[in-house]
Amino acid sequence: MKQYIIIVTSILFAQLAFSQEAETTTASKIWSLEDCIAYAMENNITVKDATLNASISEVDYSKSKSARLPNLFGSASQNFSSGTSIDPITSDYVSDQIHSTNLGINSSMTLFQGNQLSNQIKQNKLLLEQNSLLAEEAKNSIVISILESYLQTLFSKEGIAIAESNLDASEKEVLRAKSRLDAGSIALTDYTEAQSQAATNKYNVIAAKNEYEQNIITLKQLLELSPLENLEIETIDENTDLLNLELNKEAIYTNALNYLPEVEASKTNIAVNEKELDIAKGGYLPTLSLIGSVGSGYTSINDNTFSDQLDVNFNQKLGLSLTIPIFNRNQTKAAVQTASLYIERAEIQKQTVEKEVIKKVETAYQNALSSQEQLVAAEASKEAAEQSYDLAQKKYELGDLSTTDLVISQNTYTNAQQNYLQSKYLNILYHQLLQFYQGNEIKL
Repeated sequence: MKQYIIIVTSILFAQLAFSQEAETTTASKIWSLEDCIAYAMENNITVKDATLNASISEVDYSKSKSARLPNLFGSASQNFSSGTSIDPITSDYVSDQIHSTNLGINSSMTLFQGNQLSNQIKQNKLLLEQNSLLAEEAKNSIVISILESYLQTLFSKEGIAIAESNLDASEKEVLRAKSRLDAGSIALTDYTEAQSQAATNKYNVIAAKNEYEQNIITLKQLLELSPLENLEIETIDENTDLLNLELNKEAIYTNALNYLPEVEASKTNIAVNEKELDIAKGGYLPTLSLIGSVGSGYTSINDNTFSDQLDVNFNQKLGLSLTIPIFNRNQTKAAVQTASLYIERAEIQKQTVEKEVIKKVETAYQNALSSQEQLVAAEASKEAAEQSYDLAQKKYELGDLSTTDLVISQNTYTNAQQNYLQSKYLNILYHQLLQFYQGNEIKL
């Protein structure tokens, strides 16, 4: 009994230790952008759904190729008849009770059907290519969403640091204001204004933390992570090389139109509808099929045994079947007209997709140029505001500056910090988007 208790206790301690180790590993994992993208490619439900569509198209393509093969069916029947009837085996008129058995194997194969089978195979192959491209488009969409969410989360994380720094500074100012109030060098309104600013900054810290948590939730949903799972992302260094990046608009357009899968998918969609037109036109042509069967049977009115009758009644058939369409209530004509209209619509959709791609690239290009200039201006503004705030703090300590002016200087510096932070991440975002649209890897 003691040994049993020792074994059970050891197992429980081992499981507990393993669980704690797993939790520690999960909690200590810091996700880079590359980690997030790789994980989403395996787990995001939108990507999975698009991949399943491509797999379904692959099955349809295989199914259409099998339509060229002959089919094969077996049949068996047991019948009983009474009175005057035709013997199903001998075809004689008899007035008796008949027990009969029929066994057979039938097969047919389409030799020609207006090239519809061949065109259906080609169309399904194009549909497979199209859905594979759409799956790539879905992956690209998730990559961009993760990039935006990741940078937004980093932005809000740095925003917390700014808010906490301002709160720390304002709390120190409250202490200084209290000392000056006790010394009678400032009025009560100056002290309460310092308190008000500290309270405002405390509120800003709470708001910044809440915004960060909301962004973490968004990123978790893209990664299909549990809300209870810890997620900490990797910070990035300043990338000053982005400031001097030269952008060639024409090259970006050309690369984007050649790389992005939605453009190729729209071209493939035209080819799919052209094959649909060929299939519809095949309805005007005749269908030629090869048919064959073998069979045998047994009837109770014959004196031979069951096995003997199966041998005697064994028969084989082989023939051709030709079906010529003469009039089918204009169904084929309507199908041809519809297919032609779908081709026109597919061409319009292709133009729409290309316009959307150009719009995305143009927007990212203009924003990239603008963000470069804004980043330079924001950095200069931040440095100037920081120097002004440092000077204001020194003047405030010497009693040469009012609390109101100090608060104004601090708010100006805070706004400059936030503007710089926003410009920095927008600069990174738009340059990464331009790289992505050209088929280059996103890597921070």
